[in-house]
Amino acid sequence: MPCIKVRRHLGIVGDRYYARPAHRDASVTIMTEEGLPVAVDPATDLCQTRRNILLRGVDIDSYVGWTIELDTGDGPVALAVNRAARPCAWMDAVIGPGAQRALRARGGVRCTPLIDGVIRVGRASFRVTEGTAGH
Repeated sequence: MPCIKVRRHLGIVGDRYYARPAHRDASVTIMTEEGLPVAVDPATDLCQTRRNILLRGVDIDSYVGWTIELDTGDGPVALAVNRAARPCAWMDAVIGPGAQRALRARGGVRCTPLIDGVIRVGRASFRVTEGTAGH
């Protein structure tokens, strides 16, 4: 089963932004399947959105400021959800006109891994472990 190896405060091993200081607080990007701009192009997939992890049934965009855990069978991987992943104009080029607009407020979140771990393709458990004031 395909997987990614995540390293604490460094990101995803093999990713082009791995261990780069400017991207450490945004080294893992998560979005939901429901946020994919399929109205623009029904064939849209995760690779086109330049996101790393796709979840289903979780409003991940509402967890900015929280710490979450994903567990796909190898133990939980804790991630600090730092900020929204703002879509850029490139989305219109790779997905189709209107994709950038369709991804606004649904483009996912940028995270920092807090522990080393493995995330596999397939079913995962999702858990919120810490929140921000007011949540």
